[in-house]
Amino acid sequence: MRACDAHAMFALRRPEPRLPRSPGGSGGTPRVWRVMCVIDHLLVRSVGRIEITGEFPAHLRGRPVLIAANHIGMFDPFVLIAALRKVGVLPRFMLTGGLLDAPVLGYFLRKAGHLRVDRGKANIADAFGRATETLTTASVPLLLYPEGRVSREPGLWPERGKTGAARMALHGEVPVLTISQWGAHEAVYWGTEVVNGPADVKPLVTSFFRAVRARKTFKVHIGSVVDLSDLAAGKPGDAMRAHARIMRQITTDLAPLRADQLDKPAFHDPTRPCDSTSPWRP
Repeated sequence: MRACDAHAMFALRRPEPRLPRSPGGSGGTPRVWRVMCVIDHLLVRSVGRIEITGEFPAHLRGRPVLIAANHIGMFDPFVLIAALRKVGVLPRFMLTGGLLDAPVLGYFLRKAGHLRVDRGKANIADAFGRATETLTTASVPLLLYPEGRVSREPGLWPERGKTGAARMALHGEVPVLTISQWGAHEAVYWGTEVVNGPADVKPLVTSFFRAVRARKTFKVHIGSVVDLSDLAAGKPGDAMRAHARIMRQITTDLAPLRADQLDKPAFHDPTRPCDSTSPWRP
């Protein structure tokens, strides 16, 4: 299963980890996650360099906050972790149960405090409520992808996505900060939906080592807080309005990062499906 292919509408199993309460970026963060973030930094640094624009708002440090980002490739979670670490923030992810159940890696991810999501394992409404409660009692950001998967739009613009993040923000009265990114899609191929053997892994490995030689540039823009002040959790249509504002802001901030590639990416990944459309495409 793929990392971060998760929405608040998916079911979470009990017991679920609480996001740590901490006064700032890494205080109170599990040691295993701090170590994993250092390893992540070294991994990203071995492939290329990160260019960060924008700032993480000081008033959001130590507070519950949703970070919504566009999903452009299999390597972009690593880039986002490294970028946020550079600005003093260690976020948690919503991860599929398959990752958290994986041998060895799953153990460390569970110890790191990430949120578990499982499709169709429990009542959706109950799962949504528990996810929102977990978020509102946290003091570290929760990073998720409103699209739910790597974009399959031919131009790699954000897909329509789901309203899960918007609904969590409205129900929990939690601010939403957007991140737009470009370049991580050049580090590792999309690959396949399911890995059945070495042949499925080969494109990922070969594309990664090509990226190591090419020294890619990963652009990450930390946007502003999305204004949802006029919207309410119980008002019909407001979840979709909130979702649209989040996606439009991500797209607006993405355009300058890829100003010379507005039509389609210069980098071609032959393994990535291009069977979707983007209602947010400029």
